[in-house]
Parts: sequence; structure tokens; C-alpha cells
Amino acid sequence: MEGVVLKSTGSWYMVKTPDGLSYNCKIKGRFKTKDIKSTNPIAVGDLVSFVLQKDEEIGIITDIHFRRNYLIRKATKLSSQTHILAANIDYAVLIVSLAFPRTSSGFIDRFLLAAEAYHIPAILVFNKIDLHDEKMKIQLKEWMQIYEDIGYSCFALSAKTGAGVADFKALIRGKTNLFSGHSGVGKSKLINVLQPGLTLKTSSVSISNQKGTHTTTFAEMHPLDIGGYLIDTPGIKGFGLVDFETSEVPGYFPEMRKMAVYCKFNNCTHTHEPGCAVREAVNNGVISVSRYNNYIEIINDDYFSENPF
Repeated sequence: MEGVVLKSTGSWYMVKTPDGLSYNCKIKGRFKTKDIKSTNPIAVGDLVSFVLQKDEEIGIITDIHFRRNYLIRKATKLSSQTHILAANIDYAVLIVSLAFPRTSSGFIDRFLLAAEAYHIPAILVFNKIDLHDEKMKIQLKEWMQIYEDIGYSCFALSAKTGAGVADFKALIRGKTNLFSGHSGVGKSKLINVLQPGLTLKTSSVSISNQKGTHTTTFAEMHPLDIGGYLIDTPGIKGFGLVDFETSEVPGYFPEMRKMAVYCKFNNCTHTHEPGCAVREAVNNGVISVSRYNNYIEIINDDYFSENPF
């Protein structure tokens, strides 16, 4: 039998077949020794083959079908290993908050870098606009301009009031959409608005550290009434860089990729070389200063200490 993995809790997987039936499945032992670097060889969104056990409604997963893409992060406790968040994704949606708690541009750019690296179209959703003061409204306008100018779809909305939700809902209709973001940005609240009846647990934000508490402990894929799926992922504290080399990073910044062809040196790091078209574009306001600064921070990450240019 074949189906798509809707839920993973570590040792058990819920698999939905094309006829709409769901089965609890276990992984076949050989997957544990297969050359898969991640802590979870099977993720939500995976298409799998499985065999039902005699006299039981339990399946044994025997094969993972080809993945057209996937998104990974560093494993929670084992920083040297990776964790597959989900596979076969149409949109990677990052829920952003400029209010409470605040999402940094550095976190946004690391998320976008990961999406670019794994060939997943990314969407930025700026939630909690009902809490914006004048300063936040100005920042929202500036940030949306930066990211829309380089090709990313951006939405400003309020999951609490419903403002702006309709346009975003229309875009994700019929797609497999991965939702991510820091705890407390309103991800679960927005999901409950998009798919009434899920009643995902929401959390309050700590006033002392302005951070939310984790309400999702594992990724799960939910069918949408409008068609497609919504993948809910655990709140993520930070995106670690995995399987990257320093020289690859500029190529995952669309605006740098566009300008790099005009650099004097084809191996330009865009940090100090003469004739660097990227730094010239930053100085001329063509490339965002914040994006460039985040690029510098990323390539100076400890991860690259053994992978220099």
C-alpha cells in the first residue's frame, strides 16, 4: 500500500492512503542503518510504501519514495546531526512578528536561505498587525518592501481580527504548506483561523523574556478544507546551517546572486575585494544594508570555521 505521512511521533507514523483511510505504521529496521544523516529518516509529507501486518491494522513502512524537496534544521539536542522538518513542500511559510515577541531580520534571512537552498518557494507572513504602533507600521512597510523587491511574497495580517487573512488563504489553497516561526508569533492561532476545528493549542508570551512557550512538540500535516495540506512544525529558536559551504551562501541571496556576475573576481566573497559589484550595490541602496549585514553574520558563523572560502 502507499500513502503520505501526516504525523510522526518518533517511532510511529500516521499514513493516509489515497482512499482517505489512515494507518498507524512503524519503520522497518533497516532504515535505522541506512545512510541517512538525519535523526528522523521519515518525515511528514513523505510518500511511503507500507505492508499491513496479518490480523493487525498496523503497517510496516518498507520504502520512501523520491522527495522533490525537503527542509531541514539542526537536531534539537544533537547539533552535529540534522532533523528533517518536512518533505514535498509547495510553500515554506514563516510567521513573523514585529510586536511581541519580535522576529529578527537575521532569523528571517536564515530561514529564507534554507528555503532557497532546498528549492522551496518561501512566503513571509507578518502577523499581529493589530498590535502595531506607528514605529512598527513604518518598519513593516520597510521590511515588506525589501523582501518583495527581491521576489518574496509578503502578507500583513492579524490572526486575532482576521484582517488580511483572506488574500493569504487564497494563495495557499490546494498547496502543501509548511508553517514555521518562533514560539509566540501566533502560528497556531493563524492555523486555527485557516482551518476551523483543528483547535491547536495556543500559548501566551512571557512578559519577562518576550518569548512564547512551545505548543507543538512534533510536526504534523493537516488536510485543509480549501484543498491541500498545512504542516505545523515546532516553534524554532534558530535555524542552524547544515551542509553548507561558505562559498554557496551568496547564491542563496537572490539580490546578491543577480549582482555577483558583475564582480571583478569570480570567487568574490563580497567582503573586501576590489571591484565587488555586491558591495557597490549595497552602498548605492540597491541591496538592503540589513540583508548584507545578515549575510556577513551568516558567513562568520562558527559552522564555517572548517569550510572557509
